[in-house]
Amino acid sequence: YTIIIYLSYPIYLSIMRGVLSSIMASGQQWVLVEMVQAFYEAPAYHLILEGILILWIIRLLFSKTYKLHETYKLTENEKEDLIEEWQPEPLVPTLSKDHPSLSYDIVTGSPSHKIIINGKECINFASFNFLGLLDNERVKQKALSSLKKYGVGTCGPRGFYGTFDVHLELESRLANFMQTEEAIIYSYGFATIASAIPAYSKRGDIIFVDEAACFSIQKGLQASRSFIKYFKHNDMKDLERLLKEQDLEDQKNPRKARVTRKFIVVEGLFINTADICPLPELVKLKYKYKVRIFLEESMSFGVLGEHGRGVTEHFGVNIDDIDLISANMENAVATVGGFCCGRSFVIDHQRLSGQGYCFSASLPPMLAAAAIEALNIMEEDPGNRSFFNDCLNVALCLCDRIPGLRLEGEPFAPALHLQLEKSSGSREADMKLLRSIIDYCLNRNVALTLARYLEKEERFLPTPSIRVVVTVQQTEEEIQKAVSCIVEAASVLLQ
Repeated sequence: YTIIIYLSYPIYLSIMRGVLSSIMASGQQWVLVEMVQAFYEAPAYHLILEGILILWIIRLLFSKTYKLHETYKLTENEKEDLIEEWQPEPLVPTLSKDHPSLSYDIVTGSPSHKIIINGKECINFASFNFLGLLDNERVKQKALSSLKKYGVGTCGPRGFYGTFDVHLELESRLANFMQTEEAIIYSYGFATIASAIPAYSKRGDIIFVDEAACFSIQKGLQASRSFIKYFKHNDMKDLERLLKEQDLEDQKNPRKARVTRKFIVVEGLFINTADICPLPELVKLKYKYKVRIFLEESMSFGVLGEHGRGVTEHFGVNIDDIDLISANMENAVATVGGFCCGRSFVIDHQRLSGQGYCFSASLPPMLAAAAIEALNIMEEDPGNRSFFNDCLNVALCLCDRIPGLRLEGEPFAPALHLQLEKSSGSREADMKLLRSIIDYCLNRNVALTLARYLEKEERFLPTPSIRVVVTVQQTEEEIQKAVSCIVEAASVLLQ
């Protein structure tokens, strides 16, 4: 229509001039005569083109956009045959019967120092019971008395009659233990950092993340809808390169930079690699480029530092230099849930926008009471960690001598990784080979575990590995037995 108007504009202009002049000249003169005259005066190519366009528009208006197909009515027998032949598509892809997810080991009893798997008692090198508090009598008695007082659960989020006095006591105790202004607890460890990240970082903000970040951090990033920039694992030069690039972009658009928040998200002790983050260097970059640091300490809380406060105490970094610290209580504390701690104004924001806090039923009071008693034990017996470090040193020295397997992890990491020195080239084949080593050890009363990942969901899929977890309850003889069993399995299965 725009083309027609553009091309016909001179014609209509001459027509209107003729009409106006005819009206002004004589009221009795026929307007139609002047219009016809105007058409005669118009160029011939205008009239031809205009006629073609008008015919094309008429064709579009009256032509059908689709053709009706002839319908065929099925007989009743034909309908029944089609119904019998129809097979619905599966909701999920079919899995083979030997898929690891369908063949799992069954635990009966408490998964403490000794664990019963498939009816066989084994030494537990698989559970994250770092400080041995899972089966502690004091912790169990506290949980039992709380169970009798409060019942099994809460049946409501914190904002809807789900806040119990024991919750407030636990938050106060965690804040005091970590030497921060305030703490907040969640009823599920995975949801802690996954809820904390999107509570602060929104669409348009920028997050710099280590490539080896755990899956709960990845889910928090996804929920935030922020712009994510990954840097190489523990590579501070690569991180500074990204920060410099962002700083140059901010200088080009200072108005946008003023409203864009920037965060660095790392783990204190990485669960997928068993190594520690370079926290002092991260703090320097924080102040140099004006970003905030979120530190996930699920693997380091209760383990690193003189008093078990984690990576900040391990490096002697002022905890106020970290904007937010999160950790779950499912490892060292041996209960359920997680917590975040930091300055009051930072923590209080989560009480309004932390999804796991606002919409999930609060932590059962008996588990909160168990966590409080676990903190009491951790504060009363700090020497327990020195014994724990001795166990780690023994395990590290022995595991480093296994032929065909490579040890990955820091000397102070409670969960180490054993990887194949030479990969077969197939991830599935490597996983089966490592699983055969685990089964070999399981038949000899040593319980290990294969590090599992959601392969289609992980941003950077870690290398297949056997995870070896060291706790304070394991003796040097038991560690030697486990390592001897792994060496024997490797010599038999890795030929």
